[in-house]
Amino acid sequence: MNILVTNDDGIFSSGVLCLAQALQPFGNVSIVCPDQERSAISHAITLKSPVKANKVNFFETSLEAWAVNGTPADCVKMAIEVILKEKPDVIVSGINRGPNLGRDVFYSGTISAAIEGAMYQIPSIAISLATLKPNPNFSIVEPLAYEVFETLFRHKLSPETVLNINLPYLSREMVKGVAVTPLAMDVLRYQYVGLNDPQGYMCYWLSDHLSELHFEDEESDYYKLRDGYITITPLQLNMTNTAMKAKIGKWFQGAKQSS
Repeated sequence: MNILVTNDDGIFSSGVLCLAQALQPFGNVSIVCPDQERSAISHAITLKSPVKANKVNFFETSLEAWAVNGTPADCVKMAIEVILKEKPDVIVSGINRGPNLGRDVFYSGTISAAIEGAMYQIPSIAISLATLKPNPNFSIVEPLAYEVFETLFRHKLSPETVLNINLPYLSREMVKGVAVTPLAMDVLRYQYVGLNDPQGYMCYWLSDHLSELHFEDEESDYYKLRDGYITITPLQLNMTNTAMKAKIGKWFQGAKQSS
């Protein structure tokens, strides 16, 4: 199995090394990541400047790795269309420092890289770690990631698969299990905080209120992750609201008949 690894934290983040090590037993791993951190850049692609890929020495390993001066979505596109000789069988993005939950799916570069992979009809997985510590010990959760992949890869993943996985920052013995969860779309994690700049003008900064949030829905991704579970949320590419499509179609059929 050919596995493409990418992320949004940059080619030399500890999370991508942990991920590559967890995936090596399952096949041939190639790494294509941004040359610097590109967090919360969503699904942006580079249109008005050239995109370059440079081969790099990946943490003194023998793994083939490239640093791209673009976004996570650029990395996946470049890997498939330019860099790799063979199309990957699966794409895995991460391990992100910090969880990706609820509304984060619209902002996260980690998740957008997985979505880009699925747009090429390649099963894709985003995986994140539930800690905001500056230098987390990813080796603690490497066995968790390995066991999740071991289960997933025993089954045939459809080409349009996008899975959003979050790992609790716990040892294997402390984890309660795996929960397949919905996204808690009603949770407002990031909120603006006002402050005065040195010239006395008011400016605003997005503040992460994750640690202060209270969760009512015990089945949601937020609740289960905080309760000590690995969470997996299947996402879908097609955002068409089919019920609304049919409804609006009837509105305009009626308008045409009456005119």
